[in-house]
Parts: sequence; structure tokens; C-alpha cells
Amino acid sequence: MKADQFLETAKSLVTGARADAYGDMKANHENIAALWSQFLGVRISAEQVAIMMMLMKIARTMSAGQHQQDTYVDMCGYASIAGEISWRESQ
Repeated sequence: MKADQFLETAKSLVTGARADAYGDMKANHENIAALWSQFLGVRISAEQVAIMMMLMKIARTMSAGQHQQDTYVDMCGYASIAGEISWRESQ
């Protein structure tokens, strides 16, 4: 798969199927952040949730045989979500 295909696949998931299934990305990540914050006893932002999900995907690439294309697609998706959340919060 070429770089543009990873990005296009991530785009179709973030703005299509997953958006339809999970709703607004910022609201979804804020819900996750609230739960993680309560569980850990520290404040976690919606943007940090997306970044930590990227880190989880990166960790998977460190395991033998885990260099799956969908892992890279998901990393692209989470990067775009983190970027949009950051942008929306600066508006």
C-alpha cells in the first residue's frame, strides 16, 4: 500500500464508517478522557487520548509480526483526530 492509500483509507474511516458508528470524534475522545482521568486520578485531554492511542499502535509495531497495514492506517487516523481536536480547541 502506498502512502496516499494509507491516508485515504484512514480518511474514509475517520469521516465515514467510524464517524457514523461512534459519533463526533471530539465528543467521543472527551468521553474516553473523562473515564481514563477518573480511573488514573490525573487529567487527560481528548487530544491526549488520540495521541496515546497512536502510542498503543506504535507499541504493536514493536512486536514481531505486528506490522499490519491496519495498524498504520489507524495511526494516520488517530494523528488526524488529535490534530482536529487541537485545532477545534484553538478556535
